[in-house]
Amino acid sequence: MASPVVLIAGQLLTARLWAPQVEALGERFELMVADQSSHDTIPAMAAAILDAAPPRFSIVGHAMGAFVAFEMLRQAPARVGRLVLMSALASADGPAQTARREGYLRLVEDGRFDDVVEERLPLLLSPARRSDPELVGAARAMAAATGPDAFLRQQRAIMARTDSRPSLAAIACRTLILFGRQDGIVTLAHQEEMLDGIPGARLEILEDCGHLMTLEQPARVNALLAGWL
Repeated sequence: MASPVVLIAGQLLTARLWAPQVEALGERFELMVADQSSHDTIPAMAAAILDAAPPRFSIVGHAMGAFVAFEMLRQAPARVGRLVLMSALASADGPAQTARREGYLRLVEDGRFDDVVEERLPLLLSPARRSDPELVGAARAMAAATGPDAFLRQQRAIMARTDSRPSLAAIACRTLILFGRQDGIVTLAHQEEMLDGIPGARLEILEDCGHLMTLEQPARVNALLAGWL
């Protein structure tokens, strides 16, 4: 049997992000959904997940979950068998990203968490799916379940994260990079940067797909995960 798989979701997302994968792959793989909402630094998130994980496992990291995956690889590289990076990037924020995140912090601290959620919704889904009531409802429900306090912790962790580009060459496990062509948060250039930096990495591009690929194209994602893991 394949080694256990730790699933690490992105910001404002919950175990619901992985529901199609758990349903389709849960009997074949031991899937463990990580908690990425209880700490306010990426190293602390990584250490807590490592403490809860088995001695050897694979990682599927989505967005902020990929930041945590990079840190787990720095802290315990020998424990990771395979790696999947979804909707991810390796760099730290630049001035424009930092300014946007600081604006989000101010809105939430002023009691306007819902405004942040609504502003981010169009970035999460491909243009053709932004009016899909099921997907939009799922995104809103995950944000509500995360809540403003956990969002603030996640946002501060993201803002202070390490630039992972210098450590990409040290990643020795087999790595699959998944990117939705219509992602509103990360770009193809981000994926190519990781592809060039991680030895032997493979990139798969999902057409007509945005940031929430596990929900937008579950069958395609499930097939790629099953083949890779």
